Amino acid sequence: MNWITNYVRPKIRALVTKPDVPDNLWEKCSSCGQMIFHRELESNLRVCPHCNHHMRIPARRRLEMLFDEGAFKTIELPDVPLDPLRFRDRKRYTDRLREAQAKNGGDEAIIVAHGDIGGLPTVIAVFNFAFMGGSMGIAVGEGLLAAARLAVLQEASLIVIPASGGARMQEGILSLMQMPRSVAAVEIVKEAGLPYLVILTDPTTGGVSASFAMLGDVAMAEPGAIIGFAGQRVIEETIRESLPEGFQRAEYLLDHGMVDMVVPRAEMRDTLTTILRLLREKTPTAEVVTLPRGGDAQAEPEDEDAPAIPPLPAEEGSDARS
Repeated sequence: MNWITNYVRPKIRALVTKPDVPDNLWEKCSSCGQMIFHRELESNLRVCPHCNHHMRIPARRRLEMLFDEGAFKTIELPDVPLDPLRFRDRKRYTDRLREAQAKNGGDEAIIVAHGDIGGLPTVIAVFNFAFMGGSMGIAVGEGLLAAARLAVLQEASLIVIPASGGARMQEGILSLMQMPRSVAAVEIVKEAGLPYLVILTDPTTGGVSASFAMLGDVAMAEPGAIIGFAGQRVIEETIRESLPEGFQRAEYLLDHGMVDMVVPRAEMRDTLTTILRLLREKTPTAEVVTLPRGGDAQAEPEDEDAPAIPPLPAEEGSDARS
């Protein structure tokens, strides 16, 4: 070994070798096509700073955004049969499940978590679209039922955030049975007198939109989210007509009374806090004043500085002089 090997070669190699640059430093907006630096995109909650397009966001990141101080606990979902129909297309269904679990670090397309929002106990069931398109199978139905029971047990509000392409075809009729089961989960919460809110995200389609996703006491949606049952192309081929611009977008549904409000992602937590406080906090915000009886004209208010309240009129047919 000499100075050429130890000094000259490394210097020459550094001049001619291109530095390794990670491929995920920039992300292209699917709406406007602008390239966005990954740190800027994350700090903006994955909302394009150029066109305000709301990109899809991981399920756990969404939970961190909504819960107080990003603190929450997840629950373990009930065990279900992995491949009840022994389904196989190009791959075995079990192989697809293993691939999705390895890629996403989760067992299923739904995560159930509980914590506080605005200091109020809340249970959130959020869908993970990256897990087989957020498709609803037996495990998702069990997850929704578990979330409803947990909300009743904790006397907490239930918030569901769907992001799904619909039923999971690999489970056939068993996946379609989750539609009425999810409706039953909603009824469990409503019968307990607890709020049930839905945040519709991109996309909310198929059997999900035809069941629990449209049953919220308050239905919110993110800007630009696709919400509907069948796809736009399928509808156009069926009715042989062109659909209006923006059809099945959140803003179109708001204009036609299908959702209550469209809330930007940055304002979602504050909006949820306001709604939950209105629904949960029953304490009156003003002093309750007792009205005097109709014949007691001499009644005075408890506060000497408050204006006197006139007596109620005497009932018809009664002797006002008595």
